[in-house]
Amino acid sequence: MSNFPWLTILVLLPVSAGLVIPLFPIKGNNIIRWYTLGVCLVEFLLITYVFCYHFKSDNPLIQLKEDYSWINFLDFHWRVGIDGLSIGLILLTGFITTLATSAAWPITRNPRLFYFLMLAMYSGQVGLFASQDILLFFFMWELELIPVYLLLCIWGGKRRLYAAIKFILYTAGGSIFILMGALSMGFYGTNQLTLDLQDLSNKSYPIELEIILYLGSFIAYAVKLPIFPLHTWLPDTHGEAHYSTCMLLAGILLKMGGYGIIRINMELLPHAHSIFAPWIIIVGAIQIVYAALISFSQRNLKRRIAYSSISHMGFVLIGIGSMTDLGLNGAILQMISHGLIGAALFFLAGISYDRTRTLFLEQMGGTAIYMPKIFTMFSSFSMASLALPGMSGFLAEFLIFLGIIISHKYSFSFKILITMIEAIGIILTPIYLLSMLRQMFYGYKFSKFFIFSDIDAGPREIFILICLIFPVIGIGIYPNSVLSLWNSKVNFLLSKFIF
Repeated sequence: MSNFPWLTILVLLPVSAGLVIPLFPIKGNNIIRWYTLGVCLVEFLLITYVFCYHFKSDNPLIQLKEDYSWINFLDFHWRVGIDGLSIGLILLTGFITTLATSAAWPITRNPRLFYFLMLAMYSGQVGLFASQDILLFFFMWELELIPVYLLLCIWGGKRRLYAAIKFILYTAGGSIFILMGALSMGFYGTNQLTLDLQDLSNKSYPIELEIILYLGSFIAYAVKLPIFPLHTWLPDTHGEAHYSTCMLLAGILLKMGGYGIIRINMELLPHAHSIFAPWIIIVGAIQIVYAALISFSQRNLKRRIAYSSISHMGFVLIGIGSMTDLGLNGAILQMISHGLIGAALFFLAGISYDRTRTLFLEQMGGTAIYMPKIFTMFSSFSMASLALPGMSGFLAEFLIFLGIIISHKYSFSFKILITMIEAIGIILTPIYLLSMLRQMFYGYKFSKFFIFSDIDAGPREIFILICLIFPVIGIGIYPNSVLSLWNSKVNFLLSKFIF
């Protein structure tokens, strides 16, 4: 138990501060922007402080645990705590949300509601990664859906209502399985409902029940990650959402699916995970190649980047399925790395649209002449996305490659087949990313959309991009800076599996 409720403060601070926003004057857009940015920054600094002074990376157990009784007849407690698996994602949440708030500066339509929703999402995401109660986990998972739905409905593109309804149907439909699984696990083998994740991890179930629970939970996380064929909501959502919302979706929301698979399916249901691991790897391998091929055929810039996100999430699945320390370390690193790179690419797509007023690649061309800074940054992050050595993406994919190769669980022929499919995916990635850069920036087609002489990235935009490129290169050059956070947790998790 922690003496001071650090995590409760971290979870409740953003949404509590957001409740003050309606008190601001209606015309004070700038006040609201600066206030929200200040709240995000204070929250991120608090997260960093807790991480630096109260978190011990060599301890695989739950730290800073807080437990307050909430709803007695359900035995529903406010249980929060962090370990190596959650701390990296909480830091990523603070970092990306602060930058996304800064990216949303041009928003002028109803800024009070917009910034309140951003802060509500912040609380929900930190709360999800800190939850140590399975019902609280579900509660935080659901809390995310409403802000994203409203951000899409009000500030989205022309087909925003279609995208928002599709998003809510897919994700809310998947969430039902988490609730059913949570209650089944909580009630099994006892008259008293048990919802503490630590207690549930010590329970054992008949293998038939464990398989049913595993499949049910997996559907919910498969939608969020997203996993083929439950991925079709993502390109529509990204295609219509404002780019600051896209940064939160690509940077944090998709990672909730990967986190759920490791935290709930792998940790609480290890026998079923052992059975399904080969199938998870097969789905991941198919997803890498399938999404890369679909991405290449997309004419819309944001949809092309969205399909590249789906392709990269296939590597996370392979890492989780490999059940080796290298593979699982690589999967978590891939989530962190893609969170940074994906957020940057969507931000760049958004600021390019602000200048060209088009997202269709064939209507662009020759824009490098007008936007050399945006061109430089777009090229840099595309290189990071295609796993250029020296950047975080390369190391994550390399660890996942090694993880599947050294795994004792699989036959030699299976490992060769999966490695070959991964290699095809790695070859396809530069094809669709480099062709995107060529269509956007090269050639001699001077677009009719350019009406200003000085339309390159401004200081605020360059600052956001520099903040994102530093950790991408830093992790690529010195990966131990982040791998040491969750390495002991990974070893602890894998100790449950015996081959």
